[in-house]
Amino acid sequence: MISLIFTVLNEAQSLPALLDSIAMQTRKPDEVVICDGGSSDNTLAILYAEQQKQRFCLHILLEMGANISRGRNIAIMAAQGPIIACSDAGVRLDSHWLDELTKDLRLEAKNNTHLLSATAGFFLPDAHNTFEIAMSATVLPTLNEINAATFLPSSRSVAFLKTAWAQVQGYPEWLDYCEDLLFDFAIRAQCGGFSFAPNAIVYFRPRGSLRSFYKQYYLYARGDGKANLWLKRHLIRYAVYLIGLPTFILGGIALSPWLWLGLLVGGLAYIKTPLLRLTHLSQWPALAVTEKIKALVLIPIIRVVGDIAKMVGYPVGVWWRINHK
Repeated sequence: MISLIFTVLNEAQSLPALLDSIAMQTRKPDEVVICDGGSSDNTLAILYAEQQKQRFCLHILLEMGANISRGRNIAIMAAQGPIIACSDAGVRLDSHWLDELTKDLRLEAKNNTHLLSATAGFFLPDAHNTFEIAMSATVLPTLNEINAATFLPSSRSVAFLKTAWAQVQGYPEWLDYCEDLLFDFAIRAQCGGFSFAPNAIVYFRPRGSLRSFYKQYYLYARGDGKANLWLKRHLIRYAVYLIGLPTFILGGIALSPWLWLGLLVGGLAYIKTPLLRLTHLSQWPALAVTEKIKALVLIPIIRVVGDIAKMVGYPVGVWWRINHK
């Protein structure tokens, strides 16, 4: 038995596509358990309407004010299956997603070997316009960038045994963002890590504006600060933007145009990977020349906005951690 779980909050716009994709799975979940954290839009009406359609077994739970960790834990506690598949609102699932994601876990159960506790799926961009295409190239890795041995999956595409979830004491409810990273670390440390299912694809729509992207990365970095994650990365970013870059620019103005050339080369190196991703996206050939130029220009802008958001959010999280010790 496989239970598919996720939690929602004001997801009326994105929810229908996800529900339709669940109904189209080649291997349907035996039950779907959804926890709503107190939606004020049409989310619950959509869920209750889906329940009436009876396309799959759907259980709806309500927990006012639940963050994503609490919502997931509540849904998992209520789930009846020994195998838990987890995704998120804001995505749609490839029709083979659940079959591919749980294949190894089902084989383990059939053979009664119990060597594997968790499986990591993958995600691809679901971009609808030029901005989202540029955003996809900037923030989402491609499959050939993934090292299966070290990959830490997003909980928008992951499956695990319910016993493994219990062993690591579930998702950390004190953490509202980056909670899946701590869950991944615990699974790796206590349950042997994840097998990788690259064909278990979730299509993820990236943020559609700089404002929403800034908020997303601010919250991610705040979560890093709360959980004391990636300190070295954040310190390097502060050093580059607050010390290295101003020093370099001032030196270039006072000394030599070669320093400006060095700054340009450094900037191109910083956006090299997103540029390569962009030209390999399936939508790239169909873009008009003006849209291609727009996407190319957007990549460094998105990078800088994301870096600023992280530099603002991280100390907020650190301050929270200091005050909650």
